[in-house]
Amino acid sequence: MVDKIWIFKNKKLQDDEINSVSLKYRIPRIISAIILNRNIDGEKISSYLKKSISDVINPELMLDMEKAADRILKAVDEKEKITVYGDYDVDGITATALMYQFLSEIGADVEYYIPDRKGEGYGINIMAVNKLARQGTKLMITVDCGITAIGEVEFAKLQGMDIIITDHHTCKERIPESAVAILNPKRPDCEYPFESLAGVGVAFKLILELAKKKDMSTKDVFARYIDLVTLGTIADVVPLLDENRIIVDKGIKSLQNPHRPGIKALFDVAGIAGKPVNVSTVAFAIAPRLNAAGRLGTATTAVELLLTKELEKARQTAVILDEENKERQKTEHTIFDEALEMIAKDPNFEKKKVIVLAHEGWHNGVIGIVASRLCDMYYKPCILISHSNGIGKGSGRSIKNFNLFDALTACDKYLTEFGGHAVAAGLNINISDLEDFEKAINKYADEILTDKDMIPSVEIDCPISEKSITLETAKMLSYLEPFGMGNERPVFALAKAQVVNFAPVGNDNKHLKLRISKNGFMINCIGFGLGDYASVLNNGSIINIAFHININSYQGNENVQLVLKDIKIV
Repeated sequence: MVDKIWIFKNKKLQDDEINSVSLKYRIPRIISAIILNRNIDGEKISSYLKKSISDVINPELMLDMEKAADRILKAVDEKEKITVYGDYDVDGITATALMYQFLSEIGADVEYYIPDRKGEGYGINIMAVNKLARQGTKLMITVDCGITAIGEVEFAKLQGMDIIITDHHTCKERIPESAVAILNPKRPDCEYPFESLAGVGVAFKLILELAKKKDMSTKDVFARYIDLVTLGTIADVVPLLDENRIIVDKGIKSLQNPHRPGIKALFDVAGIAGKPVNVSTVAFAIAPRLNAAGRLGTATTAVELLLTKELEKARQTAVILDEENKERQKTEHTIFDEALEMIAKDPNFEKKKVIVLAHEGWHNGVIGIVASRLCDMYYKPCILISHSNGIGKGSGRSIKNFNLFDALTACDKYLTEFGGHAVAAGLNINISDLEDFEKAINKYADEILTDKDMIPSVEIDCPISEKSITLETAKMLSYLEPFGMGNERPVFALAKAQVVNFAPVGNDNKHLKLRISKNGFMINCIGFGLGDYASVLNNGSIINIAFHININSYQGNENVQLVLKDIKIV
């Protein structure tokens, strides 16, 4: 039980402001208030609510877009061999399948290549470039990687190979100038108005530009490929705002009745076939199974699954990925337990603001997931490093107010390589430098993070009265979907409710079932991960709660259920 900070977003909106938006867009007042509290105003409101393909940003606004499209079409026309070079996570896998399928369908001589996570590591490598050059590749298109590969791109150029980079990771001071074109909305010299596309999103913008040059319908391109773009966008946990919101809205609708045999097969093995699909479905049922291929095996298996037109082959491959995902879960539990043991033995752990743990032989494909769990558990940035023969490969996750990429940049003299984002990053390090690196990043954190930054917070959209907690209100919230990072499911607060009864539930009593009342209104609640509160609550306790409003369906009946985010005993 952690005493979290509650941060209220409400801007003390005026009634006439809320009413004006409600009348103009014909939406309920509570929806208007939430939208305005999220700093969505003016013309942004229309786009936010409509989620129309017509509001997708013109691809030509991305620097080097026309250069990239023209070079690809030249390669297609002249039958030059093209290789799509991807990454082994879901973002890279879907981007690879997307680019490969589109280029195949416009007549390109194209293949794809994804490096082995364990043997080659992330991004472009010299051995792969050499191999592809010998096999006749004249144009390489990277997806979800390449922005830091300066030496590798120069080497490719010497081998007579042109490279187009499509990436979305944060740029360092130098970018690979030897590339024919670099598509990355995070380039400092790029004026593209939305920086938060996933890697598959950047690849999709290139495809939209190619389609336009081939006189293909944007609507048709969306219909054929939006499922892949959506899978990668959700899995990479980019903000579901602006055109990401449009992509995911259209993609979720497409996934309700998937047209790809591979996705149908994944739905079957995940036990979700025929059930409603939402962002959580993709994030927790589909993405882990696709990710398992690149984590424990080869990511090309997942690409093949997404591209196959044979349902029986898709079913066989989906079963393999499901088994690999189960094996990944076992490996994850082992590493997590070992990490907890290392933390328990560290007498200085409480003083450190950044968790840095290294262990020989930890699986490179799983340490990022464990780092994320530890980050959530202790609310500290966390970097886990697997090492062998003195060389370490690490994966990190971070908290609000601590930009992990900036932190690694500040400590780069101890690293041989690094890259990533504000909240997630990867690195390579000589283990002989590990102790100095840990000291350096913690010193940096001491200067950046305050004591308040180390306390988790709950952002609350607005207080709500008990009489407004209704089935109708719960259904109204669909105006705000799709929910995800940057466009989170609304959190409400109710003050001074009385506990009627409660009980810990679930494995190891991890969760809390609760019934509350206020002014005659009786409301059911569930608190996932809040089982420890059963030791401090009593029937009759007065509490303030922060929560989502959900609809609980059972045997055809629908009821409101609050999903608790936090409890404060008054």
